Amino acid sequence: MRIHELTAEERAVYATLKPESLPQHVAIIMDGNGRWAGHRSLKRFLGHQQGAKSVQLVTETASRIGLPWLTLYAFSLENNLRRPRAEVNFLMRLLRSYLESNLQRMMDNNVRIRYIGRTHELPPEVQDKMAWAADATARNTGTTLTLALNYGGRSEMVDAFRALAAEIKQKHIAPERITEEDIHRHLYTAHMPDPDLLIRTSGEMRISNYLLWQIAYTELLVTERLWPDFRGIHLLEAIADFQRRERRYGGLGEGSGDVEEDADRIRLAAG
Repeated sequence: MRIHELTAEERAVYATLKPESLPQHVAIIMDGNGRWAGHRSLKRFLGHQQGAKSVQLVTETASRIGLPWLTLYAFSLENNLRRPRAEVNFLMRLLRSYLESNLQRMMDNNVRIRYIGRTHELPPEVQDKMAWAADATARNTGTTLTLALNYGGRSEMVDAFRALAAEIKQKHIAPERITEEDIHRHLYTAHMPDPDLLIRTSGEMRISNYLLWQIAYTELLVTERLWPDFRGIHLLEAIADFQRRERRYGGLGEGSGDVEEDADRIRLAAG
């Protein structure tokens, strides 16, 4: 960890955290680039450029506190299909520019970059740049930054089910032997833990087809702050909120009441 590299404001928030209880994996739905630009009477592409700056600043804070996994929803399958082609082309150029201009900063911060999604459908020149950055950072051992690109949660499950169906056919596996772990093995995220915390910026109360399988027990935090205004200190504040929660995974927590059972009845006695 490199806590000394945090800003004074970030260190003040970090001092309130329990380092031993940091989340292992934080996922973020980065929303609000267009609205950020619109509120300032600017073109949408300027909002996307400012959003790219937020990506690097938040990633660097994550690396300084030793966050193992950070996964960002950068470009959805729906974005690719439904946004104006001029905007999609700009986003592809912005991705290439981001990787080129920030590779050294990723190296300096020991960040490893990976991708999830139907990335094979992206333009070849974008795929080449993505592979270049992934190869260059592959031996870094700090935060793994995963960009979800041309990604959709439902399409991920379709791809996983197709792969699992092929495995079942090849290995003659009986359907009743299929487990959740078998599905998990074929997800894009099979190599990483499920998110502990999902942050959505811009105040929208939607999951937006993001990591649908993986967030079954993830804590959710929605902030009104637009993504271009989101910084490392806001990540730390979100983690502080996360640490104040009690994760029960379907069980009972403190203050849930006592349960007494006998042969005739179940009596719930409030604590």
